[in-house]
Formats: sequence, C-alpha cells, structure tokens
Amino acid sequence: MDSAAHRPIELQSPEDFIYLIDNVRRAAAENINEAFPPVEDGQEEDELRNRIEQLVNDYIVTTFTLAAPNLTINGLPVDPSQFLSSHGLTQPQQQEVIEEYEPFDARKRDRIEELVAQEEDLLRSIAQLKRRVPGATAARWADATREGIAADEAALEAARGRIEEDAAAAGRKALEGMGDLDRQRDVEGRFKDAVAGLERLKRDMPAAVAKMERARVAAGYVATSTGGRR
Repeated sequence: MDSAAHRPIELQSPEDFIYLIDNVRRAAAENINEAFPPVEDGQEEDELRNRIEQLVNDYIVTTFTLAAPNLTINGLPVDPSQFLSSHGLTQPQQQEVIEEYEPFDARKRDRIEELVAQEEDLLRSIAQLKRRVPGATAARWADATREGIAADEAALEAARGRIEEDAAAAGRKALEGMGDLDRQRDVEGRFKDAVAGLERLKRDMPAAVAKMERARVAAGYVATSTGGRR
C-alpha cells in the first residue's frame, strides 16, 4: 500500500506492536490445536501439523511486514524485523501479555456522573428548543412580513400622494401659462349674473310662497261660496 495516500496507524510504544503480533499468533495456535491436537510425548512427530504451523507463521510474518510501512511508533517508522522471527507459533519466545488496570479513582467517577448529568440537561434543552423554536421563528417571520407589507403600503401611498401633487402642480402651471381663454369675460359675467339671480330667488322665495298660500286659501273660499249658492 502507498503510505502517502493514507494516514498511518499510530502506536504509542513497541509493546503495542508486540501485543498485536502475539494476539494474532495466539489465536492461530488455538485454532491449530483444535484442528490438530498436539502429539503426546514418545509418539512420532506430526509432520502435517508442523507444516501447517510453518505456513500460518509465514503468513503472519508476511502480513505484518507488509503492514509495517503503514504503522508508526511514537511517530517513528516501524522496523518489523525487530518484532518478527521465524520461530513457530508455540515457541517460548513469545512474551506473556500482562494486563494492567488503573486504580479506582472516586474523583473520576464523580466527574463521569457530572458529565452524564450535563449530557441529560443538554438533551432536555435540545428537546425544548425543538418544541419552541419552530413556532417562535414562524411568529417572528409573520410579524416581519406584516411589518414589511405595511411599510410597502405606506411607501406606495406616499408615492401616490407625491404623484398626485406633482400632477396637480403641473396642471396649475399649464393653466397659468395658457393665459385668458376665449370668451372668458363673457362666461364670467354670465356666471355672476346667475349667482345674483339665485341670491334674489332665495331672498324672494318666502314672500312668493306666502302669496301662493294666501291665493290657495282664497281659491278654496271662493269655491266653497260658489257651491253653496247653487
């Protein structure tokens, strides 16, 4: 594999690499022992088992040799020859794996409980936000939309008022520049006469109505008197 194309696997110490090799060899030895139980002392050597052990060991050595360029130990390249040998899978040269456990620390346990509580609080906050935020966001969007529409309508009315004022001013300016119209004095005189006639009619109307009322009463009296004579 091209190690430049992939990030190498980082190991912290040589013991990590030995741990991987020994685990693979141990697993292979257990499977071989199940399939080919070792011969008892004094019996003939099992050539088939030995051959299979050699093939499996060669395969493990080849696998880790090819994988070594993709591994680093503390940031340094790995030399597989320092960790691999041609001995069989059951040779005593294999190192015993010692598992170590960190002593119990009550402070770390308390810290874990605090982190779990914080996680639960965050999950509850997220759930509440999921319930509240969509409605609040929609309400703000609706308010903003209404405000925008109101602002647009006000701007439209203002523009319409300016257009009407400009049109009226342009009309007055055009009329002022036209001068007196033909027969303007005659039209103005007739208009004044009509206004004066209406004023006289308004002033004389009560007296005319009173005369008509007296004439109606008199006509009724005359009609009644004439009928009685017949």
